[in-house]
Parts: sequence; structure tokens; C-alpha cells
Amino acid sequence: MYQARDLPRPDPRVPHLADVTPSVLAAMGAPGFEPRIAVPYQAAGACVLLVDGLGADLLDRYAADAPVLAGLSRQTLQVGFPSTTAAGLAAVGTGCRSGEHGMVGMTFRLPGVGVINALRWRPHPWGADLRDDVVPEAMQPRPTVFERAEAGGVQVSVISGAQFDGSGLTRAVLRGGRYRGVHALGDLAARVRSVLIDRGFCYAYHADLDLVGHVHGPGSDAWRMQLRQVDTLVESILDGLPSGGLLAVVADHGMVAVEESAVIDIDATESLTDGVAAIGGEVRARHLYVRDGALEDVLATWQEVVGERAWVTSGDDAVSAGWFGERVADPVRARIGDVVVAARAAAGFLRRSAEPVESSLIGQHGSLTDAEQKIPLLLGGR
Repeated sequence: MYQARDLPRPDPRVPHLADVTPSVLAAMGAPGFEPRIAVPYQAAGACVLLVDGLGADLLDRYAADAPVLAGLSRQTLQVGFPSTTAAGLAAVGTGCRSGEHGMVGMTFRLPGVGVINALRWRPHPWGADLRDDVVPEAMQPRPTVFERAEAGGVQVSVISGAQFDGSGLTRAVLRGGRYRGVHALGDLAARVRSVLIDRGFCYAYHADLDLVGHVHGPGSDAWRMQLRQVDTLVESILDGLPSGGLLAVVADHGMVAVEESAVIDIDATESLTDGVAAIGGEVRARHLYVRDGALEDVLATWQEVVGERAWVTSGDDAVSAGWFGERVADPVRARIGDVVVAARAAAGFLRRSAEPVESSLIGQHGSLTDAEQKIPLLLGGR
């Protein structure tokens, strides 16, 4: 059984993904922003480009497929828990860690609502759009860095897939500035160039490396071909940088390939659902919301059944260990599971009945391993 003292703890000496956008805006001289990370540029215009799923370990291993990325000035950051897209985008957009911005998983329970999917802004696993009932700006009320920068006179753009314009997650954590929906890599590169030429700031997002990693596995031939496309995207942006332009490339998490011998199907393991009222999170980072009086039994059962496949601890101990950052707001604490499960090695906790698509994927992320936590911050300027 894991004791609180045995849990992994974030290294406070390693900068966090939440530090990136404020530091880049500080390099532009935007009022109200202090550099949390050293950005050795005085930028007239800047872009933070987030490449979903570009872990530092993966970039090291496949640097030959990404010579432009590998040649940029580099720092290594951590993403915090959970290492997943909803939390990562919120960190970039708010400058805060998950205990403050509240996106504590791809799915999590909202008191009075139930378990929601933060990417789709719907009940999990199925249900209708929740934007009218769970107003994104109220669910995540902190001003975004984009709103703050815009209020300080910075021209701000958010450049991402046209399908995400006005989505619940966009409204919650990426609001502020002008949303510029794009449809392909060339479209994204051209939009970024136009912002930089106009000496503005933009956040840009590319999703497909993560998608290919989920379906085919990180490091697969398909993944490596997609990494080459990302490298070309970055090269195109760098080639068009105006004088004083800055590009900061970052990621929201890394990825591991789960192994069939190391996975457990929660839906098919009755003992793991005894005393559990609801399940959130994702394959490698689970929130368990337990029935009254069942905490000790659920915790003991999960620790016994799971064994060395994961760190299994109480939500209180996960908070105390700093998994969600130094501060956890009261409304956010209610979203964190009574029991929190973080996978080790190549393990995964599937729900083949409730989550058939997610459970079929090879590549997964969410936990505390270096492969998921470490991301590169790559800087290029002119």
C-alpha cells in the first residue's frame, strides 16, 4: 500500500507549462507580465505554438525526423497533473496550474452536474451540449492571459481549428483576443505569419501529432511522418519571421504506448466499482468519486488489485503531494476524485463499455511519468 510519503512530487525547480505564455508576453513588454522563464529575446511580435503530444523524450528519440525543431534553443518543462490536453491548454491560457484553473482531467465531476467531458463540454460518456447549463466563463472565472494582454494594449489572436471556435473549452480557458479558425497546416502557418508581421501576439494550436500517436502509437511510422510535417510547419513560420519576431514551440504532454498485459478494464472488474459512485479522468489518470463511507474500502481494493501498475492514493494526499500545484481552490477540490489513480510504466485503466473509443487507443497520457510530464520549450527569433 502506498503511503503519502511514497508519492511522486513535482520538482519545484523545473518550470511549468503555465509559465510559458506570461514569459513570452513579458518578452514583448506587455504590461502586467513578469518573466517566469528566461526568454532571451526582446520581441516585437510573438507566437506560442502548442504542438499537442510533443513530449521531450519523443523529440529526443526522433530528432532526425525533426531537424528544425531539434536545432532550436531548448529548455525542458513539466506539465503537472493530469498530463492531458484540457489541463495543458488551460495552463497556457490562464498561466495557472490545474488546482487553480480547475481543468483536472479530460473528464471530472462537477457538483450538481455530474461527470463532464471538458473537451466536448458534454456529460460523460454521453449527453447533450452543456454550454447553457455549465457556462464556461463561470466554470473557469479567472481572467485568461489573453484577456489580460488585450486589456494592456496587445493585439491578441487565438489560432486553432475552426471547429473549436466558441467551444466550451475555448470559452473557458482560451477566451480573449480574436479567434482565427484554420483548416490545415498551411492555413495555420499563414495566420501566424500575418500576426507576427503586424507585431501582435498569438497562441496557435496543432492537434494532429497527438491524434496520430493515439491511433498508431508514439514513434510509429505514421507518427514519425506526422512529426516531419510539424517540423515543416515550424520551418515555414521561422522562414517568415519578421525582424523582432519570436516563435515559442511547446507541448501539453508527452505520450506512452500502453501494453495489453498491463491494462485493466474497470468496467469488467466488479471489485473496482464497488463503492464507486462515478469515475472520471482518462486511461492513465483516474478520478474515483466514492459513496459515503466507502473511501477506505475503495482505496484498499484499488491498491490491492492494481499493485505496481499505478500510484493509488486519496485525493487529499494527491493534493498534499502537489500534484495539482501549490494551491487548490475550494471549487476545484470538489472536482478532484476521492481516490486518484496515476498509471506507471505502460499501464492503463480502460472502460471498454463506457469509453469504447478511448479504450481502443494505443497511445495514452495523463500520468506522472517523465515520458508524459516532460515537454520541450523551443525558441526561435529574429
